[in-house]
Amino acid sequence: MTAAERTAEVPGVLPESLTGFIGYLLRRVYAQFSATGDGGDSDSRDFLVLDALTGRDWESQLDLAERLGINRTIMVGVIDRLEARGEVRRTRNPDNRRQYVLSLTDRGREAVEASRRAVAERDARLTAVLTDAETARLDELLGRLLPGSARPLVRGTEYLVAQAHHRLRRLGDDKLAGTGLRVRHYGPLSALDVLGPIAQQRLAELLAITGPAASQLVDELVALSLVRRGRDPHDRRRYALELTDPGRVRLGVVAQAVDGLAADVSALLGPGGETELRALLLRLLAPTHSGPAFTEDTAGAGPSVPARG
Repeated sequence: MTAAERTAEVPGVLPESLTGFIGYLLRRVYAQFSATGDGGDSDSRDFLVLDALTGRDWESQLDLAERLGINRTIMVGVIDRLEARGEVRRTRNPDNRRQYVLSLTDRGREAVEASRRAVAERDARLTAVLTDAETARLDELLGRLLPGSARPLVRGTEYLVAQAHHRLRRLGDDKLAGTGLRVRHYGPLSALDVLGPIAQQRLAELLAITGPAASQLVDELVALSLVRRGRDPHDRRRYALELTDPGRVRLGVVAQAVDGLAADVSALLGPGGETELRALLLRLLAPTHSGPAFTEDTAGAGPSVPARG
């Protein structure tokens, strides 16, 4: 998630139509956690790698990247950064000269111990609205959303949220591979299908995102010829957004991917797990949640956007 994505959400408002979607709630919690921290994705990945190297060397950099769900190219940068800081040593694997063995240095052990203390303190602040039992259950459910190989390597609520968010985003976007679409396009396409034509500012309000974030989404959809900018009949100085005919067709494609992702999430979490996780994520968002942004009442006419996920 880029800095722009982390600041895209408008705190204090949740679109009612999207709160049934675990992936959306995870994104909101991830953005909320990120907004209260000093670091970013780089610091998160650095800690995950250092923590994974504690107690053992790793014979394959590629294997570790896959186990942690980190892109290969990004992993190279992480190891380069940790090696430059003297926290990780990279040596040729004597059994396979094409691979590097990754080892934690004494400086790296000091860094990971300090990071663990900071992570524990930060987790306690971020989950203060939950009991210890609820936090443990949250961590268990989040772990189910990760690949089995990654579960023993990711500790701490903040990091579990981050890794679960990243994985669900990849799973959803993979279902749309080759279409030019992303799961994030479901919200604006759905809103415009129900309520369009509407002003871009109104779309931002309905989706509880900032104006610049809405503008970026609309630009992407206009470039794909799925949304058109027409003049607002109530204010000729403003544009009104509406779906094109291809946009309505492609909305069905995105909706199918979102439904598929919802089925995947349900299967991963097991019976009752989805309801539990949704409730816990909403609890984490509750301190800044002032109410829904997009319901039948706020829409003014017609049904709300159908919740998916």
